[in-house]
Amino acid sequence: MNDRASFRRFCGFSASEPTPERTAFVRFRKALVAHELYRSLFHEITGQFKAKASTIKTGTLVDATIIASASEEDGDAHWVKHKGRPAVHGFKAHVGADADTALVEEVAITPANVNDGKAGPQALPDDPGEVFADSAYRGTQFGDAVRAKGGTPRIVATGIWGRDEAETRKRLDARNPPIHRIRGRVEKIFGTWKRSYGLRRMRWQGLAKAAIQVHLTAIACNLKRGLVIVTAA
Repeated sequence: MNDRASFRRFCGFSASEPTPERTAFVRFRKALVAHELYRSLFHEITGQFKAKASTIKTGTLVDATIIASASEEDGDAHWVKHKGRPAVHGFKAHVGADADTALVEEVAITPANVNDGKAGPQALPDDPGEVFADSAYRGTQFGDAVRAKGGTPRIVATGIWGRDEAETRKRLDARNPPIHRIRGRVEKIFGTWKRSYGLRRMRWQGLAKAAIQVHLTAIACNLKRGLVIVTAA
């Protein structure tokens, strides 16, 4: 704000007004964490953009991404190891995003070792429509949660009934690629978070502070995406 007149105007400061010191933002962040107001802020901003979207909701993308902790001494984080990748000490951001507008509608934060299917229900918005997710979400817990909210699970299958191997492969090839094409859109959201918003690693320790960082990142991303939606509408 001290360097850019446009930033100053956006934040409502005149040319002669002093801008807040760094400690003001630290105190504000602590207040958001203490009262969990970041959740209300996220849903308020996202709700305003959803109301202005001209498209009718048809589906939801659900997935999770691992974010390294600020320090391996963070007791709220946890180690996780995926095949072919180095172990990561951190958290997992579970996300539910609109399949058409790419607006993030729900966010849940857990230690990195929490199973996607177990935490997935926390990332489901109301009336999700068709819910597209990878095979980590197969199982009754996530499927029942989707149906309880009026949605239809569209989960990548790893096995399916068939009279022989050829028929089984044919059925899998018919089922999975359309789900992959739609579900894959969520990867762009995660890529933007990490590439453009610095979310490759948490800035602060603790689950609560991890949650506020991810929610504020989602707000920033939704603001940028929302401008496109409002302009198109």
